[in-house]
Amino acid sequence: MLTQWANANHPRLVPRAGEDDPDTALLPEVDETVAQLPPYKVILHNDDVNDFMHVIITILKLTPLKQEQAIECTWEAHENGLSILLLTHRERAELYVDQFKTCGVTVTCEPDS
Repeated sequence: MLTQWANANHPRLVPRAGEDDPDTALLPEVDETVAQLPPYKVILHNDDVNDFMHVIITILKLTPLKQEQAIECTWEAHENGLSILLLTHRERAELYVDQFKTCGVTVTCEPDS
């Protein structure tokens, strides 16, 4: 009965494959043609305010980077003025910018070309 109601009222709900009782296992249908979001670079900038340890700890706290990667990016920013921390979608990149700002570390984001 639930399946009949769902099919009539929510045609995008379909039974979960392999379930014995489709009335208790409904999932939204997934549109597999959704395009991947365009990538954005999250860029760490060198500054004369923060020490290395603060920058490295902030990177480790806010990103999925490992300690070795955080150290590498910090040195690269120190030597070259900037370093690409990671690639992600725009909304997450902007979130990283805001989070780093609250920690006093300068990070920007821009589209990956």
